[in-house]
Amino acid sequence: MHPVNSSIRILIILGHPDSGSLNHAIAHAVRDDMLAAGNEVVFHDLYREGFDPLLLAEEIPDNGGIPDIIQAHCDELRSADGIVIVHPNWWGQPPAVLKGWIDRVFRPGIAYRFDEGDSGEGIPVGLLQARAAVVLNTSNTIETREQKVFGDPLDAIWRRCIFHLCGVRQFHRRMFTVVVTSTREQRAAWIEEAKALCRDAFGQDANRSPDAGRASQHD
Repeated sequence: MHPVNSSIRILIILGHPDSGSLNHAIAHAVRDDMLAAGNEVVFHDLYREGFDPLLLAEEIPDNGGIPDIIQAHCDELRSADGIVIVHPNWWGQPPAVLKGWIDRVFRPGIAYRFDEGDSGEGIPVGLLQARAAVVLNTSNTIETREQKVFGDPLDAIWRRCIFHLCGVRQFHRRMFTVVVTSTREQRAAWIEEAKALCRDAFGQDANRSPDAGRASQHD
């Protein structure tokens, strides 16, 4: 955990097509809260930006050529001290645009590498400098059914298959459910819970001053 009140660089990735969704409300509330704490925040709304999720063959090799926009995303991921991902639970997976962002941005040499002499069959070495990652999900499946029937695949994807593999050992996640039957008061409470979780994960004091941070928003 970072020292309380230290300014850090936070990358927030939002993957939901509806600007009126709870996902948008959560992501924007966390962004504003982190800015108010004096942090630098890079914010991407992948749907609004029209992010292209298609990984091209020439991008796959370690030394493969990548477009400037993907290089910019890679640089932001590599330099982030903290990462926040916000998306709904769709078929136990992230939305396709977010999966494509992972495919194109969590590249070898950026997020992980293999030791010399390892052709890719061994255990990757994580390269990300982020000390903590937070994943905030929404769902319409009750928690007991999610765990008992489906085994919560999103937790395995984000915790073990992505962040732990890429070197981020402090991982926090919260699934807000059931959204479709939630009240306005419940959704407001969830937003506050999301903010508090991110403050705790990144060592941020709740006593904040307005307009303290700096935002880089890509729409």
